[in-house]
Amino acid sequence: MPATADASKTKSDTAYLGAENGFTVFEYGKARIRFRAPYSLERYTDVKQWDNGYLVVDAKYKHNTSPEEEYIDLVPVLNDLYINADQFLPPIKKVKITHA
Repeated sequence: MPATADASKTKSDTAYLGAENGFTVFEYGKARIRFRAPYSLERYTDVKQWDNGYLVVDAKYKHNTSPEEEYIDLVPVLNDLYINADQFLPPIKKVKITHA
């Protein structure tokens, strides 16, 4: 019997990163984590590297026509939210950009 869409979504190894209303949004499984983004961020354009909570991404800002390389460390964000990073992060093997 094929797995349902919900079952496959919860077992996914892919997380999603986006920008929405002045926030960076990181989604994995049922978790949706939002934190303040730089005021001029328009969107994330590419994920260059994922290393167990540390992201290297390209971001498009209002003041620049070309994307800029940025770095996001999710571990302190997760710790501030009382989410155990050692349990939350290992299943994530890749991160994709989502556009809100």
